Amino acid sequence: MKKRIKNFRWAAGSMGMFLVICAIGGCGAGGASGAAQATTAVAAATTMAAGDEGREEAAEEEYYGNAEREAIAGDTPFWDYDDQSDDMGAARGEMADIADGISQKFQSAYKEERNDEEYHPIKENGFKRVADAPLSTFSIDVDTASYGNVRRLIRAGGSIPADAVRVEELINYFPYDYPKPKGDEPFSVTTEYADCPWNEEHRLLMIGIQAKEIDFADRPASNFVFLLDVSGSMYSDDKLPLVQKAFSLLAENLTEKDRVSIVTYAGYETVVLDGVPGNQKAKIVAALEDLEAGGSTAGEAGIEMAYALAEKNFIPGGNNRVILATDGDLNVGISSEEGLISLIEEKRKSGVHLSVLGVGTGNIKDNKMEALADNGDGNYNYLDSLYEAKKVLVDEMGGTLITVAKDVKIQVEFNPGYVEGYRLVGYENRLLRDEDFDNDEVDAGEIGAGHTVTALYEIIPGGGGSNLKYQEEKAPSDSTELLTVSLRYKAPNGNKSRLIEHPVEADSYREEMSENMAFASAVAEFGMVLRDSENKGKASFSQVMELAEPCVHHDSDGYRKEFLELVQEAAGNQGS
Repeated sequence: MKKRIKNFRWAAGSMGMFLVICAIGGCGAGGASGAAQATTAVAAATTMAAGDEGREEAAEEEYYGNAEREAIAGDTPFWDYDDQSDDMGAARGEMADIADGISQKFQSAYKEERNDEEYHPIKENGFKRVADAPLSTFSIDVDTASYGNVRRLIRAGGSIPADAVRVEELINYFPYDYPKPKGDEPFSVTTEYADCPWNEEHRLLMIGIQAKEIDFADRPASNFVFLLDVSGSMYSDDKLPLVQKAFSLLAENLTEKDRVSIVTYAGYETVVLDGVPGNQKAKIVAALEDLEAGGSTAGEAGIEMAYALAEKNFIPGGNNRVILATDGDLNVGISSEEGLISLIEEKRKSGVHLSVLGVGTGNIKDNKMEALADNGDGNYNYLDSLYEAKKVLVDEMGGTLITVAKDVKIQVEFNPGYVEGYRLVGYENRLLRDEDFDNDEVDAGEIGAGHTVTALYEIIPGGGGSNLKYQEEKAPSDSTELLTVSLRYKAPNGNKSRLIEHPVEADSYREEMSENMAFASAVAEFGMVLRDSENKGKASFSQVMELAEPCVHHDSDGYRKEFLELVQEAAGNQGS
């Protein structure tokens, strides 16, 4: 009876076993043919191990069909040759070791050659004249996927696609020490104005948002649907096995008031659990551990089923969320970025949020995963390790999974009396039209409990030109305000936005940056160097280190220390 090949090393070791039998067992002419078949099978197994599902059956036939036919001496099946001779067994073991080494070589070469990763193209923000564009409008972004993915690429020692580096996601990977919100406001707004580290003729504005924290014991009940990709491309250790461990960590932190459903999809969707109480941890973990990868990737059907379960088990006033874990390599049903956006835009009307956890290497579809999360009222994180899974799903569970404000938009109006031009650092995929700021029908970003969000503007000081607020009678042109930061947001289950305005005085300029601003600037510089940005000025890995090193002493979670190590490793990779 055939058994599915699941592991490249095992398969290649089996090829070594077969070659020995041919060499020692006297296959004669058949042995030469068998060796050729074995070589072909090793190549097929190499392809399959990297997730090429289309060749899986061919590899099985190659090994189990041809090997059985050509390796039989007399009527003895080839798997019984273990018992024929001790010498033969020893030789088999030696050849298996050789084959194992070959398998690693094949696997390494295959991984280097194959790169089907896809990223949304980024056209970096350039400078705008205040006289022409006095308003700058964008949606907040609490995604951190780019940082985890860039970390993976740096540690692999390979090249880093410029489009994989979303500077705002690097900056927002780290928490910052901003004042807590007062009263009933869901977040506070902090600004800081200082010199720009990478361009001495410019200045830098930092906008910091701190979301309110919640008592986790009093958090709203959660209705989670774990939507898990179990297609053949998810087989490797950095995909489904990591996902299983990650969601097991999350399950350990749930209570009886929570509900958990599990939907898997490969060639078709399957309901594994339906509305199980969160305190049934053993049942949830057992269901996760039983999952296996194999088949094509019918993501659309999985999404439809996941939302149906979320709506069936909907908790009014609760945290209703689908959590999708995938490499984004959808190939059955709707699979284009545009098609997925249309699907999720329709689904979010149900009041169910969508968060996305990306995994894997070589074939990840970052563009699709980002689009799903951005349009599903959720966030997007990339898991490159169990360490990152714990950060996202345990340490920062409130910020990742509990929304305190949705459709959060920022609009900055610059005073032409003090600002000649400006550039928003990052957020290229989050830009909005100025008129979208007051339009409650336009979707924007969500912010979770305890989250911080940071944005930087590179500013060209100067004067001249016309404006809006600062040219009206109520605010004459000699206003002492540098700019006004306005924010709009909705309650998690609301439909009507609220407005917050935060004027910034021109004399708020300080020569020395706070620790918050210095570290955020260092991370922004790091992103610009990795992207080889035309706006990076004198930014370099050494200057990033100079800015960031003094900001590590309060690093209780170790994230900033790891950042320094990552900068050094990236510099080494580039020979800097």
